[in-house]
Amino acid sequence: MGDRASKDALFDAFAEVAKALASGRRAEIVDLLAQGERSVEDIAAEIGQSVANTSHHLRAMARAGVLRTRREGTRIVYMLAGDRVAELWIALRGVAAEHVAGIERLAEDYLGDRSRLEAVGRRELAARLEAGDVVVLDVRPAQEFAAGHIPGARSLPVAELRQHLRTLPKDVEVVAYCRGPYCVYADDAVRSLRRRGYRARRLEDGFPEWKHAGLPVAAGAGG
Repeated sequence: MGDRASKDALFDAFAEVAKALASGRRAEIVDLLAQGERSVEDIAAEIGQSVANTSHHLRAMARAGVLRTRREGTRIVYMLAGDRVAELWIALRGVAAEHVAGIERLAEDYLGDRSRLEAVGRRELAARLEAGDVVVLDVRPAQEFAAGHIPGARSLPVAELRQHLRTLPKDVEVVAYCRGPYCVYADDAVRSLRRRGYRARRLEDGFPEWKHAGLPVAAGAGG
């Protein structure tokens, strides 16, 4: 039979994972790395923190087993320790959305009014991709598309959308997706497309959720 001290030590060890995510910036890092590995410098720029502060967060998360690293020349590249970390983030975010007061208001403050942005479900999109009656745009940065994307999707970062509009057919609906349900890229792409006469919707969430659902994924720069 285990004693009290042993049980305390075990549950304290479990809690280390929660402590590793116990700040908004660390949660944002997990959200970012769910798209693919990044260097310390890239992560720092993305989350609006200094390289020193970002390195502190990353080292703490790696010590807790949430992240792992590899060296690329003089740079250190971080990645999630495994798919279960992304699943933990999705679950944590879902619990917060359901049970934490004010999350919906905070999301609307950040994302804007989504009432006119109809979303398409993952299963519906998978069926339509198989039927070939939809154009799917991955509007995340190109390096995230290369790390993993929905098969058949076209990489078109939202910042480059306007200059490539003429390459998109107007007689087929366009579905845009990005990092997840709290990512603005797909919303911005859909609004821009609709202003220019395209039929466009956004995926209900993003690539990590698509992967987590066991749907097909592809990697590499090709569509």
